[in-house]
Amino acid sequence: MALERIEKEKIMQEFGRTPQDTGSSEVQVALLSKDIKQLTEHCKEHHKDFGSRRGLIRKVCERKKLLKYLERTDEPKYKQLIGKLGLRK
Repeated sequence: MALERIEKEKIMQEFGRTPQDTGSSEVQVALLSKDIKQLTEHCKEHHKDFGSRRGLIRKVCERKKLLKYLERTDEPKYKQLIGKLGLRK
């Protein structure tokens, strides 16, 4: 269920400030978005899997917090990120 190492590295290179950037808000939001997409598909198929649903909700809340932080601190990067990921507006 977790992301493969190769997938994570691609996301880090695409959204990170440096190739080894793992901690910036942009990278974390992109990784969470990928996880959320996978968990959503899993929950559609296994509708009684409440543990996975709980994990999905936690990841959505964490992504929301990171996006609020990014919007508050660096609005142009926030708008660019939600455009790339296809979130909102």
